[in-house]
Amino acid sequence: MKIHEIPLSDTKNKDIKLFELTNKAGTIVRITNAGASVTSIKTKDKNANFSDIVLGFDRPEEYINQNYLDNCIFIGSTIGRFANRIAKGKFNLDGKTCKLEINNGHNHLHGGSSGFHSRIWNPQIDNTDAGEVLVMKLNSPDGDEGYPGNLQVEVRFFLSDDNELIIDYNAESDAKTPVNLTNHSYFNLSGKDIDVLDHEVMIFADEYTPKNGDLPTGDIIPTQKTPFDFKSFHKVGERLASLPKSGYDHNLVINGEEGDLRRAAVIKERESGRILEIYTTMPGLQFYTGGHLDGSYGNSFRRFGKFAGMCFETQYFPDSPNHPSFPSCIFGPDRPYSHTTIFKFGTE
Repeated sequence: MKIHEIPLSDTKNKDIKLFELTNKAGTIVRITNAGASVTSIKTKDKNANFSDIVLGFDRPEEYINQNYLDNCIFIGSTIGRFANRIAKGKFNLDGKTCKLEINNGHNHLHGGSSGFHSRIWNPQIDNTDAGEVLVMKLNSPDGDEGYPGNLQVEVRFFLSDDNELIIDYNAESDAKTPVNLTNHSYFNLSGKDIDVLDHEVMIFADEYTPKNGDLPTGDIIPTQKTPFDFKSFHKVGERLASLPKSGYDHNLVINGEEGDLRRAAVIKERESGRILEIYTTMPGLQFYTGGHLDGSYGNSFRRFGKFAGMCFETQYFPDSPNHPSFPSCIFGPDRPYSHTTIFKFGTE
């Protein structure tokens, strides 16, 4: 796997960088340090034709444009400190109430308006025995958006010759703090300007966390006989009539043990023949079908309209700091954060 930096002649901010990762299969992944965001993934279809399978902006600067950040849809970005919502923007930790920014109704979402998606990360390229690795680093100081502890974050991106985009998330804090990092790429395996409703999805989850509005109730219940049962393939649009108009935006509990790398989901798009497999060490996966995309943003190929792409956000459960029965998302000096997610590309 090779990495090279793409020169940017049209950016005013000279700290913004764009990198291209390539492998022997011809797959191309582009990543910018603006939000540590995946901007493009080009893979071949069953006829060996390449096209882009994620939503992304044409120019890296667009990821930190203030108008975009004020109405952010988190296109391809690395999310932190805490992916998903925290109720009323507060939680108790060791007897102390921590207050966070409210940026989504009455709640805190995706680390706040100046979360990790809005930062310019420090990039470097590491040489390893397996090949070159793109490393993004960020320092989140004590009190950042209200979170305690100085948090040092490192996200490593590696594109293998087996067509796997491997993302390793690591973080260390000098005090206890919630940490929940994920990637927010919107996938559309068709490579065309169409929606994802005919994509077929399988998710290896016997349980999910039901919601009251946008927040989990705290229960963990079976997916069986619900629209969240994806233990066999179902089209994305097949059961939308029994969901809110915005479609899927729900956390599923991935089978197996947290910390074990296991297959979480498989996605197929029949016409192109593309397949996406997702593996993770995380306990949950937010399945979001892009129901809040409204066409406000786009690139030279398409507008990002409703259901234009879907996210598979590997994660700790939403609002975990307020639910002791959920897997613990609290990390600190005695518990560094270390998780892996793999997106494996193929055809059939």
